Amino acid sequence: MTKEAIHSKVQDIFRDIFDDETLNIAEQTHSEDIEEWDSLSHINLVAAIEKEFCVKFALGELQELKNVGDMLNLIIKKRV
Repeated sequence: MTKEAIHSKVQDIFRDIFDDETLNIAEQTHSEDIEEWDSLSHINLVAAIEKEFCVKFALGELQELKNVGDMLNLIIKKRV
């Protein structure tokens, strides 16, 4: 699966979690860019991404993420 395909699926997850079909995320997007992105929505995002890509993230891995690009790279790393 290409990074672009992963980004597209993550984009759909973000739109679903934040209930906003117009939401567009970039690799530089982080929690401060989306007003509704709080701790509960973050948990929901992680759970949905883990389910979609059949991966599990360690707490330490999640704490190191700074933006969506870091998440995409972690998904790619976990799927190899």
